[in-house]
Amino acid sequence: MWRTLAGAVAGLLVLFVGSLAFNAASGQSRWPGPLDLVRVHPWVVLLALIPISFIGLWQAPRRDRTQDPPAPVTYRLPPRNTNFTGRDATLRELRQRLTSANDVAMLAVHGLGGVGKTQLAVEYAYRYLSKYRFVAFVDAEHPDLVASQFVSLAGELGLAEVSSDQVVPRVYGKLRDRRPWLIIFDNGEKPGTLTHMLPSGDLAGNGQVIVTTRVSGWSSRADVIDLDVFTRRESVELLVRRVPDMTATVADRIAEQLGDLPLALEQAAGYMGYNHTTPEAYLTLLTSRLEDMIARGELTDRPTVVVATLWQLSVRRLETDRPQAVRLLELCALLAPEPIPLDLFTGSPEVLNGAAADPLVWDTTVGALAGLGLARRGDASLVLHRLVQAAVRAAMPDEVHTDTRVQLCRALLAAVPHDINGDPDARPRWQELLPHVIAVTKDEPPAECAAQTAVLLRLASEFLLSIGDRSPALPLCERALAIDESLGGRDAEVGFDLITLAQIHRDLAAPERARPLAERALRLHESCLPADSPAIATDLATLARILCLLGEHGAAQPLAERALQLDEAAYGPDDPYVSFDLVALANVHVDLGDYATAVPLISRALRIREARYAPDHLYIGYVLLFKARVLHTLNDPTAADLARRGAQILHTQLGRTHPKTEEAVALVNRLR
Repeated sequence: MWRTLAGAVAGLLVLFVGSLAFNAASGQSRWPGPLDLVRVHPWVVLLALIPISFIGLWQAPRRDRTQDPPAPVTYRLPPRNTNFTGRDATLRELRQRLTSANDVAMLAVHGLGGVGKTQLAVEYAYRYLSKYRFVAFVDAEHPDLVASQFVSLAGELGLAEVSSDQVVPRVYGKLRDRRPWLIIFDNGEKPGTLTHMLPSGDLAGNGQVIVTTRVSGWSSRADVIDLDVFTRRESVELLVRRVPDMTATVADRIAEQLGDLPLALEQAAGYMGYNHTTPEAYLTLLTSRLEDMIARGELTDRPTVVVATLWQLSVRRLETDRPQAVRLLELCALLAPEPIPLDLFTGSPEVLNGAAADPLVWDTTVGALAGLGLARRGDASLVLHRLVQAAVRAAMPDEVHTDTRVQLCRALLAAVPHDINGDPDARPRWQELLPHVIAVTKDEPPAECAAQTAVLLRLASEFLLSIGDRSPALPLCERALAIDESLGGRDAEVGFDLITLAQIHRDLAAPERARPLAERALRLHESCLPADSPAIATDLATLARILCLLGEHGAAQPLAERALQLDEAAYGPDDPYVSFDLVALANVHVDLGDYATAVPLISRALRIREARYAPDHLYIGYVLLFKARVLHTLNDPTAADLARRGAQILHTQLGRTHPKTEEAVALVNRLR
């Protein structure tokens, strides 16, 4: 616009001067149209045109300069990742924080190794490159080498022969002429190691700094963005785009195995691309040999970086500074990639050679893992990424692996509730520890902890049976039985395995398979336990319910009555174990068609459980539904309310889609 105005004004000036010359030559007394104003007031018009022309001529080149800014200069900025995926919201947040009204000039991107911090920072630099005049990338992993990079940076800025003690202020001073500028310090350590390299005072306001780091503690020096792993959608998007013939279903399963870690996903794509491995075959390898696969596959821009060695530097630092933290890391590596309750170790302080017994030592030991980004720390738990665990496992010598597993077996056996039916608080504790029990016991046990492994497997199967998960309980109990039988001399433990296995088959509607197991358990326990042992009562009650399912009600009734007598004598009339015997005896009478006798037995079992368990405990829900079915047979109108209460408990505790919940809902619908 200003260029057009300047041209118009210049044209008017030429017209004006030409008009004066014409007037002098022609001597006319009047000019045509508005031009007569020039003839009458020539000097007034001239004085008006001169400032307008100056404004136009001055503004035109200034506006042109604004429209064509100089191209930004970059220093050691890595090539842009053409496969960069997702992170749009995080990039917008990063931009907003760096340019906010609060003049935040420094931002730390914090996260687990391999989560994509460097890729995010580089993508940000390219995405907003036009907003800067100078962008530099500094490798900060080794603080001692940062100064030499600043010397090279000084040369890039035209500063020759700058001393090392003056290079930092001279560089930032020179950047005043290049503002706005951006410097990325990649893989920084603690703030103290980089303090002398970061801008301060007025220098901080001249540009922006991004620090990528695995280490906590930057909040006092910079604004912090915590970068997490990919969402599952982003993981699937990357794999489907990078790998031919990759389906969303297989990509989802690969992403699950790799914990959505961006580096691992890129490595997986590289492996499949180089070896022409089909996605299905790669998934099979990943599932069966995770520790081996995280060492294979290359990234095109970082061929020496693989997940298997990604955290080695952090672990080596722990070995020097906090060896007990390395031991804690090894213990956690053999557990599940789920929240690990810290009281698993404080309850068994010997597994860490006493480190868990001293509150201060323990706090700093746990904090070292969180501080180096190897774990996330909750109020009472630690969470390790599954690939951190796999990398630590892969680096463990066989003898260390064995010793670690033995110690974990002992710690878990001390931590899990053994009285699953009688302990009202057993369920939440087992839900917390079950994934870790499964992880530690999944392989053939070392001889040093074979017996503990068998007990853990049986207890886990008992817990799963108590919440109605019969199918996963079966292989666990079968393994427990196989281990106990191989050890020899463990008749009582073999009996416990057998009776649990019988209960599972009974609930799986296979009473013909359950019967010989229960009968063998009863024989073993009668041969090695006192005649009044409560364990014998459990065998009797279980066998009685199995015989009922087989239609042998006459043989079942005396067994159930004897079980009730044994438990009442051992525990008293109001113990939870007595309630199980009452339910077993009631089942016999229901199968005999004697509903009137069954009702008071069920009602007594319900009173015992309501007095001993929380109002929403599963055992209360089960007995409510049992009573509802029997009362419905007797045409009692209260059955519907009992069924609704029982179904609500199961829905809350097991979820809407659990088979037992669906059975309860079906009963409620029938009773409407």
